[in-house]
Amino acid sequence: MLEISNVYKTFNKGTVNEKTALNGLSLKLEEGDFVTVIGGNGAGKSTMLNAVAGVWPVDSGKIVIDGVDVTALPEHKRAKYIGRVFQDPMTGTAATMQIDENLALAKRRGKKRGLRTNLSKAETAEFKELLKVLDLGLEDRLTSKVGLLSGGQRQALTLLMATLEKPKVLLLDEHTAALDPKTAAKVLDATERIVGANQLTTLMITHNMKDAITHGNRLVMMNEGHIILDIKGEEKAKLTVEELLHQFEKVSGQEFTSDKAILG
Repeated sequence: MLEISNVYKTFNKGTVNEKTALNGLSLKLEEGDFVTVIGGNGAGKSTMLNAVAGVWPVDSGKIVIDGVDVTALPEHKRAKYIGRVFQDPMTGTAATMQIDENLALAKRRGKKRGLRTNLSKAETAEFKELLKVLDLGLEDRLTSKVGLLSGGQRQALTLLMATLEKPKVLLLDEHTAALDPKTAAKVLDATERIVGANQLTTLMITHNMKDAITHGNRLVMMNEGHIILDIKGEEKAKLTVEELLHQFEKVSGQEFTSDKAILG
């Protein structure tokens, strides 16, 4: 469903600020894979997601989504393949519009839109059922302005909007990092339910090693722009933070320095 092949990306080439962000990155995801991505600052995690989304062109390599080579496609032409949730809860929703209006926009994404603005009874009923999955009481607040919601509620709504029209690939860029632990846990639970129910192929960057181990069927660790660990199946099920740190140090020859990722 997603294949990243030997991708390179360097910023500020030929200057004192030159930085190689992706260094021969290769990763292949089968349909339904839920891959958590961990790594220190500057490892290339968000750069990888931006490369997949087409935020900027890569220097070399290839990106294929569901058999379609999207390497040369600009961001807006890749949007029909991709759902994305960002770290900032304020991104991804229209604050001055109602919850149901935001969901209606997401449902019409990529389709021809007419002048009709009112929702049908069937759409309202559908949205209520979808919101129940989040377990945040939003199904009773369909006409509330999104700007009145908490950060966690907005992030959960963004997740729902990103997956409403099943994307080929779902990109989650530290989507719980700005939330308090209790709310983050709720959003992660909702993520598991939505991804599982729709068998969505998902890449989830997290700053938390425990979350990376707990969620998904596969874990990859990045360092210096490429993948140094790829753990799945039984090995992932038995993994601990200590074992993950040990494997990182063994493969990279250096200590993992992010206390935030280790301590969660």
